[in-house]
Amino acid sequence: MSEHTDTGANGIPAATVVIFRNAPQGGPPEILMTIRSREMVFAGGMAVFPGGRVDPADFDLGASMGGPLDPDEAAHQVAVVRETLEETGLVIGLTGEIDAAKARAARNFLQETGELAPVLDHFGWALDLDQLVPFARWFPKNERIPRVFDTRFYLADLGTGAVEIEADLSENTHLFWTSAQGALDAAERGEIKVIFPTRRNLERLALFGSFAEASAQAQAIPVRTITPFIGEKDGTSWLNIGEEFGYPVTAEPMDKVARG
Repeated sequence: MSEHTDTGANGIPAATVVIFRNAPQGGPPEILMTIRSREMVFAGGMAVFPGGRVDPADFDLGASMGGPLDPDEAAHQVAVVRETLEETGLVIGLTGEIDAAKARAARNFLQETGELAPVLDHFGWALDLDQLVPFARWFPKNERIPRVFDTRFYLADLGTGAVEIEADLSENTHLFWTSAQGALDAAERGEIKVIFPTRRNLERLALFGSFAEASAQAQAIPVRTITPFIGEKDGTSWLNIGEEFGYPVTAEPMDKVARG
């Protein structure tokens, strides 16, 4: 996730994606996670999903698209496509002649230009944002935190997942495939660390036996902004979210919460 400081009244616009693939040996689908560099100000050292800040060029490209998406939503989805290619080397949300060699070349070109539009022009690719399924939106709105991200979450499917991935070694240090429950188990063992929204999303993702199941629930529950709030229970402070967002766990004791 790109590092910026211009929070503004509405938070820093950001987008992230849960990328599914079929488990090689069968069983629950796997999702792609990344370990953020400890040097990063936000969620340093934490396991997260690929994504980052929506850049001005993403808004420009989103506004130029036309079509059914409003420009703001289109910009967030463009950011998902760009950040995924930049951070992992995977091509999602695009159509055209795409193979492993072109994906590597496109990633290198993107890292030089910093913008997606020149990549599309250079390789003759086009956006295919129907590949992305809106899943959630989290916005803490905590005045005590100087850098608050207003983050939209999306789902995408790689099918077999027979693709190459490689960490960029700047914003992230490690990429790995795991089931959602596997990530939760690793967090319980202390092998990875996850912040409050990531844990809640992993718990929700662990409900699904396939990308199709996850996509169906995401489309059945309208995306509304989730703003965690603190409440008291049995004399203990808990961080809560509403019951209406599709999450199986909606609260966690404050003394156990990890926040970015």
